Amino acid sequence: MAASCRALCNVRSYFNPQGLVRSHYASLGPVGVRILDLQTHRPSRGTPLRNTTSQGGYRRSYGTGGGSGSHVFGSGARVRVVGCAILLGAGLGTYQTIKNSVQQHLAAEDTKGPGGLKLTLYQYKTCPFCSKVRAFLDYQGLPYEVVEVNPVMRKEIKWSTYRKVPILMVDGDVQLNDSSVIISSLKTYLVTKKNSLSEVLGFYPEMRSLNDSGKEVTEYNNKYWLMLSQEETQVLYPQKEAQREEMKWRQWADDWLVHLISPNVYRTPSEALASFDYIVREGKFGTFEGFFAKYVGATAMFLISKRLKNKYNLQDDVRQDLYKAVNDWVAAIGKKRKFMGGEQPNLADLAVFGVLRVMEGLQAFEDLMENTKVKRWYQRMETAKLNHQGLQL
Repeated sequence: MAASCRALCNVRSYFNPQGLVRSHYASLGPVGVRILDLQTHRPSRGTPLRNTTSQGGYRRSYGTGGGSGSHVFGSGARVRVVGCAILLGAGLGTYQTIKNSVQQHLAAEDTKGPGGLKLTLYQYKTCPFCSKVRAFLDYQGLPYEVVEVNPVMRKEIKWSTYRKVPILMVDGDVQLNDSSVIISSLKTYLVTKKNSLSEVLGFYPEMRSLNDSGKEVTEYNNKYWLMLSQEETQVLYPQKEAQREEMKWRQWADDWLVHLISPNVYRTPSEALASFDYIVREGKFGTFEGFFAKYVGATAMFLISKRLKNKYNLQDDVRQDLYKAVNDWVAAIGKKRKFMGGEQPNLADLAVFGVLRVMEGLQAFEDLMENTKVKRWYQRMETAKLNHQGLQL
């Protein structure tokens, strides 16, 4: 799926309580308005609350016309009961309106999450690089909106000069590209809280160059590094060499593991068709596009997977390369650690989990769980993600 991914790529609310009262007040009709006008005078701005005394006894009024209601209606109990009932209805309505406004405000604030960020992820559901980002965001408990990009037209990202996914928009104006840069910059921001995200992003400069085919490619310096102070590094990585180990395996996930996905999920014509059935079901395809993608795409990716097998010098049975890679990962964690990060996943755990997760529901994933030692680690990762355990750290 990594090859298909790359091929398809190639409030804060302010309310005016007085205004809310007027809105409800006006809905009472002319009779109600008249009674309210006479029972209670709305104050002008800056008018203090004062006490007045009349024959009816002690009372409060706003403004200078405190006794006008009794001048018109006298002291009849029936009129006062009707006026109080209408006032009570107006007050309850106003209370409900304000309550709803506050709830909407709090809901809007909640979408920003613990980092105070509003996040929108532009993705393909089946892209392993996008899956890495989702694994990180879910684990950290960072709420985010998803925009599923049509992999043919890509009109959802036509506003961007960067034409790949994932793209993460932060607060609607800061754009993060490249899955590893997204994860490193966000993690740095969450740990330090000393710099704005735009300032953190400056630590990961973009570099453009031509590859062997003469095509321009974009890379990012330092994308596996977290830009922390010495004190922050020691807190996050208490064990010697833990940071370098994390970086090594994050890069391994990008440079090796991800390239084993496509040859395995498109290994046979039937597996390729099943994979594209999943891609079409999860992706943003129209009816015709979905039909075309399923059958033509499956055929194309079956052929491309053969080329990828040769490019990366894979065995004829590509499952064996996948099994070996995953067992190497489990061996690197060892028997004494739950995760490579120790008691909690680190960024390498999340990267490997994100890459492997795109095979869920496919034959390659079932074979992987049955023929390697990764299952227990994978289940622990699933639990850590679902429980947003990174939020508790």
